[in-house]
Amino acid sequence: MAFAGLCLSLWIFFSGPGPRGPLRWVGLMLALLGLWGVIVARGTLGKSFSVTPQARQLVTHGIYSKIRNPIYVFGALCVAGLLLMIRQKYLWIALGALIVAQIFRARQESHVLEAKFGDEYREYRKQTWF
Repeated sequence: MAFAGLCLSLWIFFSGPGPRGPLRWVGLMLALLGLWGVIVARGTLGKSFSVTPQARQLVTHGIYSKIRNPIYVFGALCVAGLLLMIRQKYLWIALGALIVAQIFRARQESHVLEAKFGDEYREYRKQTWF
């Protein structure tokens, strides 16, 4: 997955539409930063990662000590970088829809974690962003 994201980012940078000016470089840097963040967050989760909301373990270390949903945050950053390189304005609507969906999903996950971990999760939520 990480290799595919890297290949896609580089392919869009070198072969995608539009000029290769400063905005395209900013897009590449955002895409790579976002990809790096997703990889770090996914690695930090380890066996706690799941596609559906589950409460196996409350992960509060590493990047999760600052951001409750770093995969969503960095995933959106990666997509924003790709969109800067592609330069198709209408695709920003898709990013907006993705962010709304991620907020909805984060709330579902929050309910599952709060039901399982109670006060421990509520205290963690107070100390972290999104």
